[in-house]
Amino acid sequence: MSKINPNPFTTRPEIDGTFGVVTSTHWIATAVGMAVLEKGGNAFDAAVATAFTLQVVEPHLNGPGGDVPIIVHDVKRGRTEVICGQGPAPAGATVAHFRKLGLDLIPGTGLLATCIPGMFDAWMLLLRDYGTMTLSEVLTPAIGYASGGHPLVERANATITTVADLFRDHWPTSAAVYLPNGEVPATGTLFTNKAIADTYSRVLKEAESAGGNREAQIERARKVWSQGFVAEAIDRFCRTQSLMDVSGTPHGGVLTGDDMAKWQATVDAPLTYDYGDYTVCKAAWSQGPVLLQQLALLKGMGLDALDMVGPDFIHLQVEASKLAFADREKFYGDPDVVEVPMATLLSDAYNKERRKLISEAASLELRPGSVGDFGTVMKLRREEGQRSAVGALGAGEPTVGRLGEVNGDTVHFDIIDQAGNMVSSTPSGGWLQSSPVIPELGICLGTRAQQFWLEEGHPNSLAPGKRPRTSLSPTMALRNGEPYLAWGSPGGDQQDQWTTLFFLRHVHGKMNMQEAIDAPAWHSEHFPISFWPRTARPGVLVIESRVPKPTIAELERRGHIVEVGPAWSEGRLTAASRDGRRRRAAANPRGMQGYAAGR
Repeated sequence: MSKINPNPFTTRPEIDGTFGVVTSTHWIATAVGMAVLEKGGNAFDAAVATAFTLQVVEPHLNGPGGDVPIIVHDVKRGRTEVICGQGPAPAGATVAHFRKLGLDLIPGTGLLATCIPGMFDAWMLLLRDYGTMTLSEVLTPAIGYASGGHPLVERANATITTVADLFRDHWPTSAAVYLPNGEVPATGTLFTNKAIADTYSRVLKEAESAGGNREAQIERARKVWSQGFVAEAIDRFCRTQSLMDVSGTPHGGVLTGDDMAKWQATVDAPLTYDYGDYTVCKAAWSQGPVLLQQLALLKGMGLDALDMVGPDFIHLQVEASKLAFADREKFYGDPDVVEVPMATLLSDAYNKERRKLISEAASLELRPGSVGDFGTVMKLRREEGQRSAVGALGAGEPTVGRLGEVNGDTVHFDIIDQAGNMVSSTPSGGWLQSSPVIPELGICLGTRAQQFWLEEGHPNSLAPGKRPRTSLSPTMALRNGEPYLAWGSPGGDQQDQWTTLFFLRHVHGKMNMQEAIDAPAWHSEHFPISFWPRTARPGVLVIESRVPKPTIAELERRGHIVEVGPAWSEGRLTAASRDGRRRRAAANPRGMQGYAAGR
């Protein structure tokens, strides 16, 4: 049992059964996914229905114009794979274009920061090649909630409140949707977005009108999206509108219909790392390898003997995260475009040397490693005071309020069916607060390009056709060679801190999934954030107040700059596992939205 409590109380049970489990960041999406399993769909069908529902019920955290990584294990194929729904930079998105506009960072809001929307095509690929249901069966629940209404969650209300003046003054198309009758809709209001319902209904109608079998209709839907009326509306909006962004100057977009027509989602092998009995799987083109690097640094450091909320464990985990994220800053970029020395970064020899940098004192410097001529170190932008989240112009790490009081920038779900098929996914982008609504469609474009640098020569420098080093990072793990665990969390740069913490507690602390999620948590703000304005807060450790006071005092003695946050403020984790016939799942109580279901 956990070292923090031999008889732990959890906020809810760990779901345990033999039929199937669904866990997500919103209870409605979980119910939709479970309903699909009950109707005979597999985990991949349930994933698509869950994802489209999340676009509707959490519009401040993801939307149809966004992006997504999906990790799947298909029993029939007998392998784990990664589906890339991260669109690259458009052809017109060059460093020279942004420099000509007088910018040294890509704005965190508006039309300039748009990559090619990758989410829809990725879900269609999953449904076509792995699923069994029709497009109508997986889209109907989302259309129903968009047209008939869903109870607006408190965080969506808070987000709209923050950016209401921006909508009124600069983004009238957003005001038309999110300020009905000119007012911020109250929490609990049955909120509708009929334009999104109409968009998906039209996609469905055009797909079905082509006739043919299930696969043919899905293929038709992909073309309707990337080459039909959706792409046409996006192209027209980006060409004809010049709208305010966080730079303080209105700008048009560079995304075109031609960009959308030339891109499709792809399937890759996962990047893996062996940790004891476990093989942990991540997307190589995301920030995901930082979780693997943290494990490589912590391997063999005697974590089994440590108190999971004690100062020794927290110090080791946080210092390892600082080293791994420093390497992220120096070396990571799109591996299809630049060479990333990942084999070295995950090697025993490299991490043996890096591990020597972990001392009894907290590091206050960004300390990336050295691998030949690879990588570039960017000048550190320091942020004074508490890190800001979404401001009045919708910019910053897309949370609302003080980071730690509001949970995450996106959504996540994990699903396992009776056959043992598994899905873990972190959809994001297309937030209502960060880009104006395209009126014909009811959707917002993503702003993921803000995660590029505008300096030439960095692995993550902006270039047409290149993917940004996205912060989106679902995880899957095998145990003794068998698919076992799927998990993840919203939270931008915190994702691979909270997911690492969860895994270490499950493996070394012997906590079940719900215990590992419920236990007090923390995150470091030591390294640069992936979002505008790309600042860092060296040495800062944000920690829940439930962590014991003696632990906090000892961390401060070691040099950590500790900021104590609310008791239940860190992470929005969900997790699911398969063990023989058993199917288990857990969900985070923080934010009062996430739920797991199963039987």
